[in-house]
Amino acid sequence: MGMSLLSVPAHAQATRTWVSGVGDDVNPCSRTAPCKTFAGAISKTAPAGEINVLDPGGFGAVTITKSITISSEGPEAGVEVSGTNGIVISAGANDTVILKGLDIEGLGTGLNGIQILAGLNVYVINCRIHHFIDNGINMASSTSDARLVVKDSQILQNGTSNSSPLTGGINVNGAANAGIIIDTLVDKNLNFAVQASGASNSVAITRSELLASPNGINLVSGGVSTCVGPSNQIAGSFTCTNSTAFH
Repeated sequence: MGMSLLSVPAHAQATRTWVSGVGDDVNPCSRTAPCKTFAGAISKTAPAGEINVLDPGGFGAVTITKSITISSEGPEAGVEVSGTNGIVISAGANDTVILKGLDIEGLGTGLNGIQILAGLNVYVINCRIHHFIDNGINMASSTSDARLVVKDSQILQNGTSNSSPLTGGINVNGAANAGIIIDTLVDKNLNFAVQASGASNSVAITRSELLASPNGINLVSGGVSTCVGPSNQIAGSFTCTNSTAFH
């Protein structure tokens, strides 16, 4: 068999790619030839693959349309935006997106830190999202029964525009969506820390601190909240539709 039949096409997507503050998006995004931005790397990453961060840097806004993991295990991986959304997720009906170890900064003019338009599961782990004028995270997936899980994260000083009372920390709306907040600090967001809007949407909070907002948990148009366990600290107005113990 000739070697040409065994070679990998130059345009083939890799299951693992890399970005670096000194990379270049013309590179193949390999460990030794990393890309410069998340947007550059995502087109070279196969569905269900992973983008890893090699060293500190600002890696730019990105739109995600497939199952993927973007992970920084140590270096500071920044996403700084002005006048737009930081990370937009518009994935498939069965797709899972994992964001880990990212610092997402809106510079006081960014819209939403993470804007979820479609996709089944989104995990936000060990991330810091701050200074956006709309929401830190806006969970508005058109995928029915979609889930947002936020763990070990900080959602700070979002909803800085007074133009809408429905802006703040974590906003869950869309098509029968659920937000699950675990071991997370949501602090000094303008109108609310956590919100569920619409009768088919819900939030569940455990071992988290919802502080320094007029509404710790805001329920709109029949949204539902569940406070799990005794260890939440919630300031401001809130209603726990359900309160459950750990099992």
